[in-house]
Amino acid sequence: MAHHQILIVGGGAAGITVAAQLKRARVGLDVAILEPSADHYYQPGWTLVGGGVFSLQDTHRAERDLIPSGVHWIQDGAAAFEPDHNRVITTSGTAISYEALIVATGLKLCWDRIAGLTEALGQGGVCSNYSKDHTAYTWEAIQNFKGGNAVFTCAPMPIKCPGAPQKIAYLADDVFKKKKLQANVIYATATPGIFGVPVYAAPLREVVKRKGIDARYNHVLTAVRADKKEAVFKVTEGESSREEVIPYNLLHVTPPMAAPDVVAESPLANGAGFVEVDQFSLQHVRFANVFSLGDVSGMPNSKTAAAVRGQAPVLVANLLALLDGQPLEAAYDGYSCCPLITGYGKTIMAEFNYKQEPVPSFPLDPTKERWSMWFVKRKILPALYWNRMLTGAQHERRFVPGVR
Repeated sequence: MAHHQILIVGGGAAGITVAAQLKRARVGLDVAILEPSADHYYQPGWTLVGGGVFSLQDTHRAERDLIPSGVHWIQDGAAAFEPDHNRVITTSGTAISYEALIVATGLKLCWDRIAGLTEALGQGGVCSNYSKDHTAYTWEAIQNFKGGNAVFTCAPMPIKCPGAPQKIAYLADDVFKKKKLQANVIYATATPGIFGVPVYAAPLREVVKRKGIDARYNHVLTAVRADKKEAVFKVTEGESSREEVIPYNLLHVTPPMAAPDVVAESPLANGAGFVEVDQFSLQHVRFANVFSLGDVSGMPNSKTAAAVRGQAPVLVANLLALLDGQPLEAAYDGYSCCPLITGYGKTIMAEFNYKQEPVPSFPLDPTKERWSMWFVKRKILPALYWNRMLTGAQHERRFVPGVR
């Protein structure tokens, strides 16, 4: 049986970041990453691919070039977690034992939960920035749009980057207005409001009003009828619900998301299928030598790459404390960031914590649309991701010892 001191399952943003920080903290640690994919994508950039600002290639790197020095890359997937025996079984049938386990698998996209979507996607104006295979088609669909209904959906929470479904609507609206098209932009979201953090929801409501976007809440997409170009929604109104059919000329879909089956069906999962960790320490509530971060973790925070920047140093400090037999004193405050693009050249940099309090990184009113934050989104954040976050440079102020 193969053995590693620390086994990380998942080599995406969370897995690479925590591996790099562990090796920076203690170069002698035996760390391995279990990750099947040879490709790594900067997923926060896909909104700008769909908006015609980036190419898909701009968001891609080879996984081998990102594995931190001294970290073992096992190019395989996880087939089963056996935390009672401190081991993971890979898809090729190999057993790997560990002293400590970090689960960072990310989420899976559940396209098949929406009837007709899988067949419709990537043609006929049906697009999604959540798929590397289809995000470039979003820009094609926006460019080919001649008028009519442009419908943008948002799935029930939790999803990756909850602001992304509306960002592409704002960018598309800018394109349509520039072309002077007769467009009815509809934002149909499963959520009861425009954004879950009240201080940022207020300016977004003003954006929607200014642009003349038709925002419809409590709308869950259930089916796509590509032959009729119709989107079918379940609409909740108090205790009752009804079906609403919206014709579309362009349909941008945010699919429902869930923890991968291998996690959801494991002893590590909570009732919703996510890894059951303490929301402050990131330690599993039943298996002391298991930790989790990123989208698959069960913390009640917004699932973004920026959240990983806040989580990784806390996890590293607490895992090292565990190995040393010391108390776990580092705490994650729920920090997340969602750069809310409200148009070309305009972004609200929404940063907040568990308490839904603004925690801005810049000495500016974070609720305002700014060109400077658009520049940060376009230029600074991708460079920060590739050159600092994935190399283990800690996000400077999310390490909060002893705070609960």
